[in-house]
Amino acid sequence: MKKQVFGACIAATTALTPVWANAQTTINWWHAMGGELGELLEGVAESFNETQDEFRVVPSYRGTYTEAMTGAIAAFRANQQPHILQVFEVGTGTMMAAEGAIYPIYQLMDDFDVPFDPSAYLDTVVSYYTDPNGNLLSFPFNSSTPIMYYNKDVFEAAGLDPETPPATWAEAEAAARAIVESGAAPCGFTTSWPSWVMLENFSAWHNIPLGTQANGFEGFDTEFVFNNDHVARHWDNLAAWQDGNVFRWGGPGPGPDAFPAFYAGECGFVFGSSASRAGVLANSDFNVGFGFQPYYDDIEGAPQNTIIGGATLWVLTGHTDEEYEGTARFFEFLSQPEVQAQWHQDTGYLPITQASFDLTTEQGYYEANPGADTSIRQMTLNPPTENSSGLRFGNFVQIRDVISEEMEAVMSGSKSGQQAADDAVRRGNALLREFEASMN
Repeated sequence: MKKQVFGACIAATTALTPVWANAQTTINWWHAMGGELGELLEGVAESFNETQDEFRVVPSYRGTYTEAMTGAIAAFRANQQPHILQVFEVGTGTMMAAEGAIYPIYQLMDDFDVPFDPSAYLDTVVSYYTDPNGNLLSFPFNSSTPIMYYNKDVFEAAGLDPETPPATWAEAEAAARAIVESGAAPCGFTTSWPSWVMLENFSAWHNIPLGTQANGFEGFDTEFVFNNDHVARHWDNLAAWQDGNVFRWGGPGPGPDAFPAFYAGECGFVFGSSASRAGVLANSDFNVGFGFQPYYDDIEGAPQNTIIGGATLWVLTGHTDEEYEGTARFFEFLSQPEVQAQWHQDTGYLPITQASFDLTTEQGYYEANPGADTSIRQMTLNPPTENSSGLRFGNFVQIRDVISEEMEAVMSGSKSGQQAADDAVRRGNALLREFEASMN
C-alpha cells in the first residue's frame, strides 16, 4: 500500500526525467531498512523505475547497517559488490578510508554530466559527508536527529504546561520530578541511543568537541577529548536522577527499554530519533508533544545545533559506465523536491533539501502535523561549527559500544562520570590507533 501511495504522490515528477527505450540495465541497491521503512524504500525505487525504461533499480535488504556493510565488504572481495550501499553515519570514516572501493558522488555526477547541486542540501547534512575540500562523497538519503517526545496527558496531570516542553536540563529535571511526585507516571524520562543522544549530540548542542582534528574531519590522526567537566557532570546527573525514578536507564546501544516505557505511559518523556515519529504516533494512545533536546544554560554557546544520524548512499567501484550512468540518474531522481518531501513526510526523516522543506511547508504538512518540523528547526538553529558539523572517526561502531558500556557503569554506580569519560576516551583512542594501523 505504501508503495502505491508513494508512487501516486510523485507521479508528477515523471515528466522531469527523460524516458529511454533501450534494454534495461540493473542497478543493485543494498540497504538496511526492514518493515514499513523497507516498503517505503522499495516504493522509491519502483517510482524511479516507472519514470523510464533504460535502468532498473533493484533494492535488496541486507540486515542491520553493520550487517549490510560487512556483507558488502565480503562481496567486494568476491567482485560481487552492489552498485549502491546504504551506510549509517558512523561508517563514514571507514568508507572514506576505503580508497579504490568508493566512487565519490560529486565525481560520479560530473563524469556523467547529470545535474546535481550540493548547495541545495542543508549545511548540517552535507557537511557530514564532504571531504576537506567540500566535495560530497555520498548521497544523503535518510537523515535524522534526536528530539524529545513527551506525553502531553502526563504533563497535564502533573500540573505542567502540555504545550511547553522543558528547554534546559534544570527545567527537564523539575518536570521529571513533578511527573513522579504527582503520580502522573512512575518515571520522569528515559532515553534511547545513550551515546548518540547523551554524548555525541550533547556535545554538538553545547558546542564542545568530541575529538581533535575537528571531530576527525581534518584527519584520522585524531584523539577523543570528550572527558570534560560538562560531559562528566551530565552523566553524574543522569545517575543521580535515577533516585526516585526521575530518570530511567533505557539500556545501552539502541536503548531497547526506552520507547516501550514511553508507550506504556511509564515515563513522561523520552529522547530518540526524529525518524521514530511515525512509530511514536502509531504506538501511543495519548497526545504526543515534540521538543528540542535540553541544554545547560551555564555552558557558553548552548544551544548550538544537533547532528544527524541515519545513513547515506555510497557508490562502489567495479561496474560499467552504463551502470554508473543509471546510478547517477537515480540520484537525480532522488534529488527532486517532490521525492524528498514525500520521503520526509512518510518516514519522519529530515527534509534534507531546502526545496523539499519549502514544498512540505507549502503543502500545509507542518500546519496539519504540529511538531513535525522540530527536527529541522533544531538542526538548523545555528550554522554548524567544527564541534557541531558531525563526527568522522574510524572504528566508531565499536567505540559507540565502549561509550555505552562506560555510561552504564555510571548508571550502576560503579564509576563516576569523570572516571567513565576518562576510560571511554582511553579505550576509544586505542581503537582509533587500531583503525589507523589497519589503513597502512
